[in-house]
Amino acid sequence: MTRSIGARSRALRFAATIIAAPIAISPFISTPAAAQFGGIVYDPTNYAQNVLTAARTLQQVNQQITQLQNEATMLINQARNLASLPYSSLQQLQQSVQRTQQLLRQAQGIAYDVQRIDQAFTSTYGNASMSASDQALVAQARERWQNTVGGLQDAMRVQAGVVGNIDTNRAEMSALVGQSQGATGALQATQAGNQLLALQAQQLADLTAVVAANGRAQSLSEAERAAAAEQGREQRRRFLTPGSGYQPGNARMFPNGGN
Repeated sequence: MTRSIGARSRALRFAATIIAAPIAISPFISTPAAAQFGGIVYDPTNYAQNVLTAARTLQQVNQQITQLQNEATMLINQARNLASLPYSSLQQLQQSVQRTQQLLRQAQGIAYDVQRIDQAFTSTYGNASMSASDQALVAQARERWQNTVGGLQDAMRVQAGVVGNIDTNRAEMSALVGQSQGATGALQATQAGNQLLALQAQQLADLTAVVAANGRAQSLSEAERAAAAEQGREQRRRFLTPGSGYQPGNARMFPNGGN
């Protein structure tokens, strides 16, 4: 009887132990897998998240570095675009223009002045005066001839001056083209282009001076021809106009009245 009661008690304790076992094991099953190394807990999930965060941070840092590099490049390009051209042909071009202007100001006789031209055509190239003496007509004709010769000489001098500017213009054009091709920025290229346009303007000014000088010489020649024709008509009129004829007078062969 006693054995049966003891056996029953042991059976009840064993059953209670089996029922309580899941409750004791359940905390180890519900928590994430982790390992302990020397007292440090290693969590794979947390480690993966930390690695991902570090990678994203590194990517952001790289993006910021790239952005800073782009901004630095942009600033360098802006500095190049704002850099001035270290060459100027202005002085040479101005000297060429001044040489041509000086030749034009040295015009002989009738200069490039509207008032003086009007006065000359009124006094020297106008209608031949019927009351003027033959000596006055000859003097006017000579003055017109001198004006024509002076105009031709002036035209040739201007032509020579413009030809002398060709070497200077060629050197300046070569220098400006080199500066334009080697420009480091937009401003330098623009300034080189502007100076090339100034060179073309100077060449057009030389061409205008040559045309003006040639036109002046031709106009003086034509004006002289027209005035000479008018003067020729006046001299022919005087020659054909009947005069007083021959008037007899007293003539003495021996002034002292010899025998």
